[in-house]
Amino acid sequence: MSHRTPSTWLVLAALALVGCSDGAASEARAAAERPPVPVEVAPVGRGPLRLVRTVTGSLEAAAQFVVAPKVGGRIAELAVDLGDAVERGQVVAVLDDDEFAQAELEALADLAVAEASQAEAASALEIAERALEREEALREQGVTSESALDAARSEVIAGRASVAVTQARLARARASLDAARIRLGYTRVRADWSGGDDRRVVAERFVDAGANVPANAALFSIVELDPMQAVVFVAERDYARLSVGQRVELATDAAPGRTFEGRVVRIAPMFRRSTRQARVEVELANPGEALKPGMFVRAELELERDEDATHVPFAALTEREGVTGVFVLSADGASVRWQPVEPGIVDGERVAVQDGLTGQVVVLGQALCDDGARVSVAAR
Repeated sequence: MSHRTPSTWLVLAALALVGCSDGAASEARAAAERPPVPVEVAPVGRGPLRLVRTVTGSLEAAAQFVVAPKVGGRIAELAVDLGDAVERGQVVAVLDDDEFAQAELEALADLAVAEASQAEAASALEIAERALEREEALREQGVTSESALDAARSEVIAGRASVAVTQARLARARASLDAARIRLGYTRVRADWSGGDDRRVVAERFVDAGANVPANAALFSIVELDPMQAVVFVAERDYARLSVGQRVELATDAAPGRTFEGRVVRIAPMFRRSTRQARVEVELANPGEALKPGMFVRAELELERDEDATHVPFAALTEREGVTGVFVLSADGASVRWQPVEPGIVDGERVAVQDGLTGQVVVLGQALCDDGARVSVAAR
């Protein structure tokens, strides 16, 4: 084993230091001799950005009313047809009313009988009460017997009971007549919906004139076309950003070049198991009734908005060792520096980044760049 003196160690350390210095110098010379990286740049911008998600769905009528008769019978007339406008309370169908008209006549006859019976019972009661008064007077004179007086009292009691019975029969006859007239009125089927506009449109017709229909059978489907309702489905990632009142832009192939503005009115509280999507209902105005139920629509949901965002082209984003950032051009345009960023709202080709970033960023050629690299900006 050899032993080195302290002077020997000093010589070796000096030689190592010289070697390192030569290596660093070589790298510096190589970097200086490396040609500038050709890049393209774009300015850092500032302004409004929107996070928009495009989903598809279909249009539905905001309100729908199914016209159905309350009584069964043969359809004598259909007053409207597919596509016709209907006013609230309008008669849209008439049923054959012969049977119901006959029932009204029978109820009128029963009422007349009940009224005559009531009059007869009232007259009999009046006669019985007069007879009782005579018997009481004769009894005071001692002319008649107690049994005769009791018999007169019994006649009055029976007469009063008879009057009560005939009054009840009269009330029942009147109620039966009212019911018969109501059923007769039901033969004129009306489109009498509640709420919404006073005017709607026949969307479907389910029967023909002459058909026999039971009570509550569907005759027409009547819909309100303005406003309309769009039903779309959103994924879990966007659900938390939804809120009632959110603005939505819609387009359909049936109206090329036009967009319709709507608002979210309802958000389902559950997801479909098959698709993991939630139902969202959007209400929109339908001027001129250009939109129809069943049409396919594309909806742009505005999930987030920043009115004054600092943004860069999306193409400027790159990664170095798992960190997202951009290369910022120096003031003299000769080099770039690496700047980590936190991407935010993506709006088309622009992405929001944190405030404070200014200047220009590399959008093409950054794959060949490192922090401090010399660059040559290509003319655009």
